Amino acid sequence: MGDLTPGGDTSLKALVAAAVADLQRLIRAQIQLAKLELQQTGRNAAKTSVFLAGALSMAATGGLFLLVSIAYVLVALGLPVWAGFGIVTLFLFVIAGVLGLLGRREAQRIKGPERTMAQIEKTKAMLSGGGAAAGDAVAAQAVAEVPAPPGT
Repeated sequence: MGDLTPGGDTSLKALVAAAVADLQRLIRAQIQLAKLELQQTGRNAAKTSVFLAGALSMAATGGLFLLVSIAYVLVALGLPVWAGFGIVTLFLFVIAGVLGLLGRREAQRIKGPERTMAQIEKTKAMLSGGGAAAGDAVAAQAVAEVPAPPGT
């Protein structure tokens, strides 16, 4: 039946070794891409949390001033002291609104690891039916798209 010659056996081993090496390199490149995208997502999430924490603290402070203002209104009924507290309260709520809008805008910018997911889909497609040339192209593209790590 189809006995392989020693030369054919060696080339088959070389092809398998090359395919395994390419797959390992592709997987390492995808992991590196995922790490970089998750770092960026983490930075965006941290910035968003700062804005939202600021909005929450301003709203809480505004609530306290509102309660103090209501207390002065009830005690004094018409003395101008409460009007000052009311203006401060309104100002704090305006600041809370601005910070909340900034936080919402930053939250909309947060995205998952889109490039990593695209590369994984390409790898799945290549492994499920693509040829060796398609695998080499996917591996080369994945390595080319991974930015250099910081500090190199």
